[in-house]
Amino acid sequence: MIREILMILFVTCSTLGSQLLIKHAVAQLALRTPPLTGMPWLVAAILSPTVITAIAVQGIGFVVWVVVVSRVKLGVAFAISGAFFYLLMALATWLLYGERLTPWQWAGIALISAGVLMVSLLGQAS
Repeated sequence: MIREILMILFVTCSTLGSQLLIKHAVAQLALRTPPLTGMPWLVAAILSPTVITAIAVQGIGFVVWVVVVSRVKLGVAFAISGAFFYLLMALATWLLYGERLTPWQWAGIALISAGVLMVSLLGQAS
């Protein structure tokens, strides 16, 4: 199960990396003068090397995800991935963008993580 958890963590990190790349790409588009809007903005976003890289990273994660769901119950795999994702995304956006979460939001992440432990550990007995 350790190998599968590591693969789930890899998939989660590829999703996280992809989202951060997309955020970076659209932030760069927002700095253009004159600003792009509508269809020109969409075309520029799609053709951005950063967005293309994000799609490639997400694609690699998808291939690994296919392997994961062939070995682990989907509900368990998704719960583990979700808990990792929320925690890592909160930390990454704090470090990279200075975004802050309220204590209630951190409590929510803690509850999600506790639920994942229950799904993962208590589900093994059945």
